[in-house]
Amino acid sequence: MAQRGRPSSYKPEYAEQARKLCELGATDADLAEFFEVHVATIYRWAAKKGEFCEALKVGKEVADDRVERSLYHRAVGYSHPDMHVSSYLGDVKLTPITKHYPPDTTAMIFWLKNRRRADWRDKQEHEHTGADGLPLSAAVTVTIGPPPQGDDNNG
Repeated sequence: MAQRGRPSSYKPEYAEQARKLCELGATDADLAEFFEVHVATIYRWAAKKGEFCEALKVGKEVADDRVERSLYHRAVGYSHPDMHVSSYLGDVKLTPITKHYPPDTTAMIFWLKNRRRADWRDKQEHEHTGADGLPLSAAVTVTIGPPPQGDDNNG
């Protein structure tokens, strides 16, 4: 049976190119622009070409891992070597220094809300149970008869 429609513009080397682009942070829209196709074509290639789909997954995972490491470092604080450049009367002086970045509260909250959801989400749900893990029940005692002696609430 003959295929209908125009032939695919996909080439096997696109998988490796897509992986590298995704490792650099490219989105599906970026890939579509690079390959000069519509973004729906990227989705179609991923659905029909196993090697292309795998390349996208691997490349995006590398980029996501890098972002995760960066978020972690931002949350706990970090230091790195740097160079201070100064100039006085044409004399340039390079001084090695260490830059320190303190922990960032917003990054901490973001990290904990995602990694420890049960403890850090905004809405916490508490379930209370009775004996042996059974649901709690309320007991109500109703007494029918004359009120106890000395009841001054009769008006």
